[in-house]
Amino acid sequence: MLLPSRRVAAVAPFLAMDVMTAAAARERAGGSVVHMEVGQPSAPAPKAVIAAAQAALALGRVPYTEALGLPALRERIARDYRDRYGVAVAPERVVITTGSSAGFILAFMSLFDAGARVGVPQPGYPAYRSILAALDLVATPMVLRAEDRFAPTAALLREVHARAGLAGVLVMSPANPSGTVIAPDALRDLCAAARDLSLPFISDEIYHGLGYGLPSATALQFDPDAVVINSFSKYHCMTGWRIGWMVVPDSLVRPIERLAQNLYISAPYLSQVGALAAFEAGEELDAVRDGYARNRAILLDAFPGLGLGRAHPADGAFYLYADVSDLTDDAAAFCSRMLAEAGVAATPGLDFDPAEGAHHVRFSFAGSEADCREAVRRLRGWLG
Repeated sequence: MLLPSRRVAAVAPFLAMDVMTAAAARERAGGSVVHMEVGQPSAPAPKAVIAAAQAALALGRVPYTEALGLPALRERIARDYRDRYGVAVAPERVVITTGSSAGFILAFMSLFDAGARVGVPQPGYPAYRSILAALDLVATPMVLRAEDRFAPTAALLREVHARAGLAGVLVMSPANPSGTVIAPDALRDLCAAARDLSLPFISDEIYHGLGYGLPSATALQFDPDAVVINSFSKYHCMTGWRIGWMVVPDSLVRPIERLAQNLYISAPYLSQVGALAAFEAGEELDAVRDGYARNRAILLDAFPGLGLGRAHPADGAFYLYADVSDLTDDAAAFCSRMLAEAGVAATPGLDFDPAEGAHHVRFSFAGSEADCREAVRRLRGWLG
């Protein structure tokens, strides 16, 4: 009997995907589901993206690209940093990846040796912990605090480093599961603290472009040597295209190129062609973001009356991370009943926080306005 490796045993299930599977089973059986479990835009990729990919496909040849990506796409991303943030980024420092997931793998493998401890926010995106574990690295929780608006701070980083001896730190803004944004001044202080402690700084910025008031800064504004990871999945509505990028220091370009060459050769050609066109679809994509803002307003207005009013600040992305401790001490069972009895799929907080997640549920409002209103109607009936 073949047994999985210790690496696989260390990787926890992704509960959001398990909920999606259960929701699909309910639908196959004839039940109705409002999907709020997965962080996936309901809008299609922009028209220009689809047209560019179709035109490239019509030419008949879909080749490999250079491991670091199409030069035109790398140049366009570099230009976007100048236009959007006022930051000069050389195109040679941009690495095109197979989604942000490949970016994390490349960053972790290029920066850390086995056994290294990497500070990650808790609650936070569960794949951080799982990828680190699969690479024989140690995810060290930086437990977020209400007094800090549930965002990591320089003081928290110093505390965790003094206790655990970190080899690096990763932060995310806007955050998953909450949407909370690290304010620019706080991000500046975090970058400075990491530099003082000689810690590589990784900034997950995949929800940039999806904000509702508080501005999102890039770590590159404060630390030119930060490793920034981004993606076309969220703001650009290109989840299944599996295309993302990194900005890395000069010293990491060739090491990461060698890893990419051997791990996946190159990101998908058609997806890169589409991604290049995505930069011309700002008006279309901003309209999608405005729809998220309306969905957010619907939930923020309704949830207090449903006992779901206590949530982390939802400054960006498309999530509400609701405290359900007044309703249950078992968020997984709560989500299972909510799906079975109300037909609303959401993700239990244990995905994001092994310690306190049993008291939280993440609701995604990336669907339609009609979906959000229907979810509120169902939850009102279910919760009374």
